[in-house]
Amino acid sequence: MGARISVTPRSMRRIRVSAGLTRWVLYATAVAGLGASARFAIAPPQPAVVPRPVVELRDLAAEGFATQLARSYLTFDGDHPDARRSRLASFAGDRLDPDLGLRAPPGRAQHVRWAQVVQARSGTDGSRVYTVAAETDRAGLLYLSFDIVRGRDHALRLEGYPALVGAPLSTPASGAPDESRRDVADRALHSICQRALRNYLARAADNLNADLTADAAIALPGLSLVLQRLTDLKWAPGGTSVFASIQASDGDGVSYALRYELDVRRVDERWEIAAIQTDPTT
Repeated sequence: MGARISVTPRSMRRIRVSAGLTRWVLYATAVAGLGASARFAIAPPQPAVVPRPVVELRDLAAEGFATQLARSYLTFDGDHPDARRSRLASFAGDRLDPDLGLRAPPGRAQHVRWAQVVQARSGTDGSRVYTVAAETDRAGLLYLSFDIVRGRDHALRLEGYPALVGAPLSTPASGAPDESRRDVADRALHSICQRALRNYLARAADNLNADLTADAAIALPGLSLVLQRLTDLKWAPGGTSVFASIQASDGDGVSYALRYELDVRRVDERWEIAAIQTDPTT
């Protein structure tokens, strides 16, 4: 039996409409393709950029400067002070005391067994603050903090007197006054800073806590000192910290001229101390 063919009649109008729709669909597809091509040509897609972590380069020259400074500063012989002044001359210059504020009485001597930079941070005034650990034969392990800057000639320079500080936080394995800065006129803040430094230097943690903010992290210095007087208190740039210059002495009568940066906050109508010179948590 032969195949059967079925013929369905359609009007010419429907055929024309169907053909027209097909043509317009092709036109729209072509226009969309041209638009996409133009967009990719003008603004091609960029691969996602993952920001690289900022790596702060170490200044080995400044670290060496701080280490040698710590050795020269902590080495003394009360019977021969001129030898120490000679070693400190390149650090103290003409702006600071030739002894950098440390004077040992006759019969007292100290030598440094080793010294090493253990912490570095950016200072509020463009300096770099280095903390140096130094083992001495008289007072044991001490930590000194120095503000060091590079001048326009790129030469390294000590900015003010050093500070005796505590050690950076760890666990077992598993200067000279800057006349451009404003003096602190607030008597209450002046009193708080003086009391906090007295307790800090005396390693009186319980008394010190009364003047600290709730989130303060403080490491007490390894050498107990007696605050003799607060000689200068000035605002640091930004108005959130102050620089305190002091005179202090230890139990053997060795005197020190020291400078500390204190972060201060106004809490419930009173001043409190948030940090003293170093951050032991970093």
